[in-house]
Amino acid sequence: MKHAGIKIVIILNYIIFAMLLNSVGILIQKSMNVYGVSAVTASTLELFKDMSIAVASFLLGSFLPRLGYKRGFLLSLMLVMFGSLAMYYGNGFGYVQLLFACTGISFAVIKVSVYALIGQISPDKKSLNSFLSMVESVFMLGIALAYILFPLFYNEQNPDAWLQIYLLITVLVLFSLLVVYFTDFRLEAPKVVSSPLKDFTDMLGLMKRPAVLIFALSAFLYVMTEQGIMSWLPTFNEKVLHLPEKISVNIALILALSIAGGRLLSGILVNYVKWLFIVFAGLLGAALIIVLVLPQTETLSIAPIESLRDVPWIGFVFPMVGLFLAPIYPLMNSVVLGVTDRSLHSAMAGLLTFFSALGGTIGSRIVGYLFESIGGSQAFYFALIPLALLVASLFLLYRQTNLPQAPKNIEL
Repeated sequence: MKHAGIKIVIILNYIIFAMLLNSVGILIQKSMNVYGVSAVTASTLELFKDMSIAVASFLLGSFLPRLGYKRGFLLSLMLVMFGSLAMYYGNGFGYVQLLFACTGISFAVIKVSVYALIGQISPDKKSLNSFLSMVESVFMLGIALAYILFPLFYNEQNPDAWLQIYLLITVLVLFSLLVVYFTDFRLEAPKVVSSPLKDFTDMLGLMKRPAVLIFALSAFLYVMTEQGIMSWLPTFNEKVLHLPEKISVNIALILALSIAGGRLLSGILVNYVKWLFIVFAGLLGAALIIVLVLPQTETLSIAPIESLRDVPWIGFVFPMVGLFLAPIYPLMNSVVLGVTDRSLHSAMAGLLTFFSALGGTIGSRIVGYLFESIGGSQAFYFALIPLALLVASLFLLYRQTNLPQAPKNIEL
């Protein structure tokens, strides 16, 4: 397989960072149950994670080609290994915040590198769409792995046993460090002679393009929706559906698997159906799940739950919202990267990561406030607002990138 080494590095690191980043829902639940913080305070974890991503991606997006993607991978992995060990030995809410700050900074570098590299190793738009969908699917499988592995370390007799997961993650990071070190990154961008200030202003210059502004808004709205649900689903399962802590995390696995499956399916469908039709069908399906399923929680009868067989049907059906949300993010990313000059892929990825992170932290914070003020059964209705706005923003993005008069390439 051509460029196999780089593709293995991308997939391996996406799995590791998917586990860490999207364990935020598990850690929100743990912080409330173990460290005794409120829902609003627990929601700051999303702030530490996403704002560190946002700031790092915004500052480093244009600088990474100069640093070198390989060095970026190595430095990021070392930082996240420090955060994991600090979490294991520190065992406090402050160390959870530190962990997500380290993870966020590291992931910003990884994601910008990955998106820039994908543009270089993909010979055409079709292969770019296909590999990008696969990478995003792998990311969701990494999230699913977190929902499987974390509960394996739960022990009612030892409340600190769950921290051992961070020793396992440290081992995985060390393995990834070795793989990255011995991988040949011959596709790295050529050495540039412009100043870092010019690189940064070039990235800001992309914002003059209407297509880029609409793309940034779409990324913001999508991640606001996805993270608002994903970060609070374990807590929703425990507080609203009255599931035991371990089972509430196990059931959240359905959301990650449904998103992964949806992205694999969309990667196939996009070869036959226009991407706009796929994402509109997804938006409609997600809205119907929210409108039809959430009202059923108000009449839910409380019964003892000892195994997955006892979980009410809502616990299995509501996470299927991920199947419909799945196609939106990778498809709109591939559309914009496909019409962006390859020399600007790193800068564009920096903007994408920045606005995605901003949407994630705002979405999670809003849901956290709603959980505390109006209750978990009502909090997820908030997702209908960004879903409705996405209909308009994605239609505008389609017009900017697909109509005959639309620019064929985004460049400065």
